[in-house]
Amino acid sequence: MKKQISRSVLGHEALLLLTAIIWGLAFVAQRAGMESIGPFVFNGIRFLLGSISLLPVIILLNRNNLTDGKQGKRPAHQAMKYKLMWVSGIISGLVLFIASSFQQMGMVFTTAGNAGFITSLYVIMVPLLGLIFGLKVNRYTWMGALLAVIGLYFISVNAGFSIQKGDMLVLASAFFFAIHLLIIGYYSNKTDVLMLALIQFALTGILSLIVGYFTEVIDINQIKLAAIPLLYGGLMSVGVAYTLQIVGQKKAIPAHAAIILSLEALFAALGGWLILGEMFTARQIMGGTLMLSGLVLSQLTFKSSQKNKLLAFMFPKV
Repeated sequence: MKKQISRSVLGHEALLLLTAIIWGLAFVAQRAGMESIGPFVFNGIRFLLGSISLLPVIILLNRNNLTDGKQGKRPAHQAMKYKLMWVSGIISGLVLFIASSFQQMGMVFTTAGNAGFITSLYVIMVPLLGLIFGLKVNRYTWMGALLAVIGLYFISVNAGFSIQKGDMLVLASAFFFAIHLLIIGYYSNKTDVLMLALIQFALTGILSLIVGYFTEVIDINQIKLAAIPLLYGGLMSVGVAYTLQIVGQKKAIPAHAAIILSLEALFAALGGWLILGEMFTARQIMGGTLMLSGLVLSQLTFKSSQKNKLLAFMFPKV
């Protein structure tokens, strides 16, 4: 029995590793897409594609629930849950729009590898922001945060002691991604997480296209040139990876899940090097190693009960 359980856990954690790979390579797609279209148009299309890609999963799960007889709740209860679903979706969608906008604008000026490592700082920012709500942070999280900050310095700060513009924008996005995860952590046990995801992705896509309409040139031919990055960013990063994440975290060990998912930073750097030909200096490699070490250290002794309150098992950073 123990062997069967162990194999099941390893299988689910393998799905999380695949999720991290898909998310890491999404940074490459986001960077490549910037060669043809602006950041807001790119975000608008990919988030709308992502929301549409969740529809088959939602329909399938709802059909299974009906087959299992999981219905019959009181109308008043259903109305309250329906209202909460929209409220949570709109609030999280607004914050996700801000976070993804900063990230995508930053990627115009930085590499996929840098963006991946800096975005991953949200893993440490979440428990630190949790201090506001009276949640305890152990010494390993503080040590991990210190390592990550030192690593950020080596990656982003040049010899003249100035931080790169793109890296600063991505750092701002990591802060808002952390806030987004806290919001998701609050609402995830109160409403349907898949419907919440669909609403927030759709809202982010619509808001991005509205801003893009007024600030960028929308050219169908240019959009066609960015078709592959858009399809990957929308369908794979959101639809496929998010579904894999839900399935994988059902049986994965919580502490392992957080560490595995944080490896997206490593895969973003590898993807940038292999696909985009991005080169890294010894200073950047050292910074990336310190940041990744800090992310892992901050999660090693993080109690699963506390992590659930903060992360709700990590929504995608698309």
